[in-house]
Amino acid sequence: MNTSPVNKLRVLFVDDEAPIRDVLRNELPRMGHEATICEDGRAAIAALEKNTFDVAIVDLRMPGLSGTMNGGWDVIDHLKRVSPETDVIIMTGHGGLEEAVQAIRRGAYDFLTKPPKLAAIASVLQRVADKRALTNKNIALETRLRAVEGGPQIVGESSSMQRVRRLIERIAPTDSSVLILGETGTGKELVARQIHSLSPRGAMPFVAVNCGALPENLVESELFGHRKGAFTGADTPRKGLLEVANGGTLFLDEIGELDKPMQVKMLRFLESGEVRRVGENDAFHVDVRIVCATNRLLREMVEAEDFREDLFFRINTFEVHLPPLRERKDDIAELARCLIARHLKRPKMPEGLLPPETINTLVQHDWTGNVRELANVLEHAVIMSDGKVIKPDDLPVTVTRRTRKVIRPDAPAEDVIALGGEKPRTLRDIEMEIIHRTLDKNLGDKPKTAIVLGIALKTLYNKLNSEHTQAEAG
Repeated sequence: MNTSPVNKLRVLFVDDEAPIRDVLRNELPRMGHEATICEDGRAAIAALEKNTFDVAIVDLRMPGLSGTMNGGWDVIDHLKRVSPETDVIIMTGHGGLEEAVQAIRRGAYDFLTKPPKLAAIASVLQRVADKRALTNKNIALETRLRAVEGGPQIVGESSSMQRVRRLIERIAPTDSSVLILGETGTGKELVARQIHSLSPRGAMPFVAVNCGALPENLVESELFGHRKGAFTGADTPRKGLLEVANGGTLFLDEIGELDKPMQVKMLRFLESGEVRRVGENDAFHVDVRIVCATNRLLREMVEAEDFREDLFFRINTFEVHLPPLRERKDDIAELARCLIARHLKRPKMPEGLLPPETINTLVQHDWTGNVRELANVLEHAVIMSDGKVIKPDDLPVTVTRRTRKVIRPDAPAEDVIALGGEKPRTLRDIEMEIIHRTLDKNLGDKPKTAIVLGIALKTLYNKLNSEHTQAEAG
């Protein structure tokens, strides 16, 4: 009997009887599991100092740390401290039922009578594997429910988006690696989720991680996991995201932000399928599909030796190119209706809420922040319109103001004063122009904009509120 990598367990088997150990040393791998065999409590605790296990099958009556026959209890107590996620199965003689009950009260998952039958061991290990698979499916279900309760859909009938859809349908049923390329805000994670949901892995977890948002000193721990005490602050053992995604899909957003050492580790994983937690000696296999995304030019990074060429070829069996919103303006009206419906938590947008003149204003905008910027703008507009018809005046001034030409640093003063208009502009006009450009660049993130501008966040809010008050008075 062989199990898939999803159901394969890392088993610690502890018994002081050599014949039983010899049998399980051969039979556990034949059942499809990875086995570590120990002869007493001291050896088991030493093994737990080096590696983490999914399940421990422990004889209660065997030599332990104190020289008594309490080795099983020593192992159970140690597991509760260093690896509480490990399921414990107790082995006890026919007369030890009271001890087995006590062990279960202290957190053991189940018990077996000695000598253990292979069929009974296989059965209890299958229950452990099923329980862990159910946990992963619950994670996947929660992810899918969040998507149904307002998650965005791939919207648009432009020729470029139709090509994207056709490619997704072609590659989703495979296990091939996928690299999604596109500007910030174009919906790269949405495409990754669609690939996952249409694949045979759709019922298993989809785990997304932004590589650029992970602290550099914790990237390896986040992806591969760590054992307790592996480094300062590792007070408890932790599963890595690769292990959490076992059977499903791991989405590595901003893959270009990984440093060279982590690129090497990811390449090794892609080639072997093996995960080694930080601080552990032994590796174990996981079955994960990798989908990556970036807004950086990876080919140029490869040429500049900032990204490993071998890793680049491993992650882009298929490339999906997402067009920026400014190149598919025919989709803006449909996108806007879907985004408003999502904000209102309705299946579709009420008729007449978005009149043609407002759609025309949206189409004229450049959308440097792509769909993410459009979503923020429409959320603003729905609030300003009080849920009624959205007029152009309900849109942020960053959208309604006339497009102005970009001024070079060495431009003549008269060009700056007449920036984008026919009449001279005041210093306040120029100040607000700079504020709005910085807001656009930072996708409406006001705290970040205040830092870039070198002003207090309260000052930024005061300037924006003052502008809005003047606009209403005018």
